[in-house]
Amino acid sequence: VQLQASGGGLVQAGGSLRLSCAASGRTFGSYAMGWFRQAPGKEREFVAAVRWSGGTTYYADSVKGRFTISRDNAKNTVYLQMNSLKPEDTAVYYCAAAGAAFSLRVEGVYDYWGQGTLVTVSS
Repeated sequence: VQLQASGGGLVQAGGSLRLSCAASGRTFGSYAMGWFRQAPGKEREFVAAVRWSGGTTYYADSVKGRFTISRDNAKNTVYLQMNSLKPEDTAVYYCAAAGAAFSLRVEGVYDYWGQGTLVTVSS
């Protein structure tokens, strides 16, 4: 599976962005998908994840209620809708794909990673 993230950019605080992650491969629908982010000088952290069916989602407390993860298996794409953005959301955002995994909040369970897309939120 190859992943290509896009949709990052510069936005003012309070604004919105939608990230997309396009996957290659016919087995996309069998993978859980996640978004992580890494701010300058910080470790990469979990943001959101969705199970293969799209019916179960997980969020970091810091983004709950503001971000929404979704997927379209017909288009081999996962999305991250980000609303009410804050300067502390500034980071490089990575999408990732995981096979069978119990906890999708753990970076180590992911098998494939995209290249990252930069989100900058100005105050």
